[in-house]
Amino acid sequence: MPIIKSAKKAARQAEKRTAHNQQLKKDIKAALKAFKAAPTAENLSKAQSEYDKAVKKNLMKANTASRRKSALVKFAKAAAAAK
Repeated sequence: MPIIKSAKKAARQAEKRTAHNQQLKKDIKAALKAFKAAPTAENLSKAQSEYDKAVKKNLMKANTASRRKSALVKFAKAAAAAK
């Protein structure tokens, strides 16, 4: 347990940031699950939006998000062709 005042504050901030980042990751996973279950344009948009939010909050690098969004579009096109 930290003793110094600034270390206590840093620990509180780290705890809050960790909780926030975990929530963002859960939102991404939920959006992906919904999209894979029903690959519609609306679900695709939501999943891409979650990736954009993660980039905006520095949870994920832009190129990583772009690569994953591209894979989602590829999956959506394959699902549309299969119908």
